[in-house]
Amino acid sequence: MKRLFVLILFVAAASTGFSQNAITTFILVRHAEKMTDGSKDPELSEAGKKRAEALAELLAQTKLDAIYSTKFKRTEMTATPVAKTLLLSIQNYDGAKIEEINAMLQKHAGGTVLIVGHSNTTPGIINFLTGKSDYKNFDDSDYGNLVIISVTEKGKQVKVTWLRY
Repeated sequence: MKRLFVLILFVAAASTGFSQNAITTFILVRHAEKMTDGSKDPELSEAGKKRAEALAELLAQTKLDAIYSTKFKRTEMTATPVAKTLLLSIQNYDGAKIEEINAMLQKHAGGTVLIVGHSNTTPGIINFLTGKSDYKNFDDSDYGNLVIISVTEKGKQVKVTWLRY
């Protein structure tokens, strides 16, 4: 699985290498499984911790320029194993402010960025980056989507790859 993921990233970058604009790649995931303790800011469940570790293993050979997470425990706990593996810090963003995604696109032009979000914010980011409104909120029980979107500096969609992890 890890080799397939690295191959997909390589092919996506190589197939768009002739563009005059820098290609920025966003890797988007929803946070891993959360505890059902009734709180508004739950931590990850044991299954969620395992999924977060699986994400870190999957991305271990990926050169990330930045990792973004909302300020919730579940998103930060999902991003933490990746950050530790790649020796990066986690930067916070507000999932309700789509203009922050445009700022990431400008700041990390030509790079690769991991964004950890929520079932109701990640599809909006996908819609923003693709310039479409095709993507709806993820089902509350679905934690396995991993979406890779490559766009130009101007936000023009180059490629979307949808995986499960």
